[in-house]
Amino acid sequence: MDKRKVIFMGNKPVGYKCLKILINRFNVDLVGVLTKDKKTDVWWSENCRVYKLAFEHNIPILNFEDVLELEVDFIFSVQYHKILKEKILEHPKYGSINLHMAPLPEYRGCNQFSFAIINKENEFGTTLHYMDSGIDSGDIIAEKRFQIADNIRVNELYSITEEQSVDLFAESLDEILGLNNKRIPQDDLIKNKNCHLYKRSDINKVKEINLNWNKEKIYRYIRALDFPPFEPPYFKVNNKKVYLTLDY
Repeated sequence: MDKRKVIFMGNKPVGYKCLKILINRFNVDLVGVLTKDKKTDVWWSENCRVYKLAFEHNIPILNFEDVLELEVDFIFSVQYHKILKEKILEHPKYGSINLHMAPLPEYRGCNQFSFAIINKENEFGTTLHYMDSGIDSGDIIAEKRFQIADNIRVNELYSITEEQSVDLFAESLDEILGLNNKRIPQDDLIKNKNCHLYKRSDINKVKEINLNWNKEKIYRYIRALDFPPFEPPYFKVNNKKVYLTLDY
């Protein structure tokens, strides 16, 4: 098989790990990377910088205008921070693929780890899917699902999902590059699932704790929302926030 020309878009430690996988594949020609490189970003890490990794391997850092000028077989997106326009999504010869760190179609959008705990889920997962003009709505390629403990904390769920996501990416890559992967339309699955779509701002609507709730609900919301360095859950006294955090 000829080398596939790939553009990688990603951030965070999970993006760094997936980019390393692509770099080590003999049948991948990485023609460019899109990322952000800001110390003000809460996920910024000197040891897991996508930008630095690309630079060390002489992979060009691109912007959106560059993408449309290049011959590309695939775009891979892993926790990329921008919404991609349709002309970008449709530019690669074989499609644009996203690693979504949640089960689909149940948890589209953002902050899915917190909402899964709030919703008392006992199963979670991670999904590779084609990107289309919708939000995490494209055909599913592959997924991993796993059981989660009743008292799991959001940071623990994130760590487990990151590990499972990197494994899924590595295990699925050869089939994708060889054009042998499955395509499962999400519309075929929605009727049998309890589906949610959360916007980035929705997490702020659930952070205020009502102290009249029962102990189980209060503890569940704290487990779901105490995720440093983000603002933790709180209750108000005289219109001032009193934060509720767990002992790590």
